[in-house]
Amino acid sequence: MPATLPLSTVLSFALVAFTIEFDNEFERRMPHRTTRGGSAGAPRGSPWLTSMAMWSNLMQYVPDAGVTVGDLHGLARTNLSLRGMERWRYIEVRPDPADSRARPPHRDWVVRPTAAGRRAAEVWRPLAGVIEGRWRERFGTADVDSLRETLASLVERLELDRSLDLPAYLPVLGYGLSAEVYPIDEKTERPRAVPPAARELPELLSQVLRALTIEFEREAPLSLAITANVVRVVGTDGIAVRDIPRAAGVSKESVNVALSFLQKRCFATVEPDPALTRTRIARLTPKGHRAQEAGQRLLRAIEERWEARFGERDVRAVREPLERLGGDGRASTSPLFAGLEPPAEGWRATVRRPELLPHHPMVLHRGGYPDGS
Repeated sequence: MPATLPLSTVLSFALVAFTIEFDNEFERRMPHRTTRGGSAGAPRGSPWLTSMAMWSNLMQYVPDAGVTVGDLHGLARTNLSLRGMERWRYIEVRPDPADSRARPPHRDWVVRPTAAGRRAAEVWRPLAGVIEGRWRERFGTADVDSLRETLASLVERLELDRSLDLPAYLPVLGYGLSAEVYPIDEKTERPRAVPPAARELPELLSQVLRALTIEFEREAPLSLAITANVVRVVGTDGIAVRDIPRAAGVSKESVNVALSFLQKRCFATVEPDPALTRTRIARLTPKGHRAQEAGQRLLRAIEERWEARFGERDVRAVREPLERLGGDGRASTSPLFAGLEPPAEGWRATVRRPELLPHHPMVLHRGGYPDGS
């Protein structure tokens, strides 16, 4: 691991750790269901457990009276997981009873929270403030205040670019695990501007990381999520596929998606290990190695651009507290892991504990978890 990690990586460490701590607290407080069962005393019909991304990018914009699909897209400024959230019993999506048209377009259908969705919103709403309060106690008010202030200043300047829509959380990744930009109809309702200084800490972290990711993906041959996580650990010498999730800090499912894309585009190969039965080895091709080197150069170049654009002092004011909070992202040394102990009855307590935070969030349709779980 290099002595100085990319700015995107230290932003990711903080955002992923905040999200997992947020999710753990939601799991403690909200009756729910998972593949391993439900929370104690969860009533029949309890919703499927989901991550913070589904609150930040969707549920917080769904009032009890409902909102049209079109307006919800404009409010969220990103793709929505409507089918998943309906299947998981948080929302209902139906034609408006007041609409007399025989077949109204889907954008005019109305999204309403279920009873479980309303209860979940009540649990979700204060949690960012709760976790930020814990961070102040754990890491010191000065670092958290300094980080928040500088992130807000960056977001304010980033939003001067009218082509840059920054949702409240990173979107579910698109094809090739890219942070696709969702085209917004100018006629669609837009949210009232909340000053960056009044936004919650994870929103600010996510918006700065989102802007950096978009800039990277406009020029790079691979998405930042694939480059920072999977390509980083595969290399040309190769690694057993089963070892990539542990080495990258992301789920097996997200690694499978990434490897499938890398193989289709000839960036990597996956072949049986002749020395070990039932072991597959992933290796970068020469094309993949060039993409790896290009990605590393581009991340350095983007940070230099940002220093020229926003001022070296402001970029350092973001980087320095994040480096103190996140360290190298490893469970054995990173201060962020102090808050990541899952509830004893929680699903994360039943799986292998991570040894490393992802170098970029892997937000998938599987519930929006930041490590692709």
